[in-house]
Amino acid sequence: MEALINKVDNTWTLFLDRDGVINTRLVDDYIKKWNEFEFLSGVLDSIKIFSSLFGRIFIVTNQQGIGRGIMTEDDLNIIHTNMILKINDFGGRIDKIYHCPHLKESNSKMRKPEIGMGLKAKQDFKEIDFNKAIMVGDSIPDMIFGRRLGMKTIYISDDFMAHKNQTELMDYVYPSLFDFAKNFK
Repeated sequence: MEALINKVDNTWTLFLDRDGVINTRLVDDYIKKWNEFEFLSGVLDSIKIFSSLFGRIFIVTNQQGIGRGIMTEDDLNIIHTNMILKINDFGGRIDKIYHCPHLKESNSKMRKPEIGMGLKAKQDFKEIDFNKAIMVGDSIPDMIFGRRLGMKTIYISDDFMAHKNQTELMDYVYPSLFDFAKNFK
């Protein structure tokens, strides 16, 4: 890990999943309104730390609640606007949020583990070098997304043993985003 930490500078890009990494994931439900959104412990500190190191920080998130008709694009925009305001107020930044509203069954090229959101970020921000990028997520599709684009992958889980047979997808495992961020202090 130390070798990776020593390499990271403003030419590196950080990709973050949202639910389960930045905010509390609702079991068998979706964050549909801002009042359901709750930052995980240490996340605001983490993003502030990352903001001083990484050249670009993106959120890439599957949001099939929209495809299911449980929430709207406007609902998601309100959540993301408020989330970014809180992050900015705390001294952090997110350069852009990419989301896929499609159902898993749609086989959308934008839905992780497909790489559409990463390619869209590269189209929008030409300086992105996926070999100098890190994907942080809490699911196997997040790890596959990162691997397919050639990124380093950080798996967030307090139950690593549940996925120990898939370690080839994970460069490092941490129980939280803050546990990962503390390496950069």
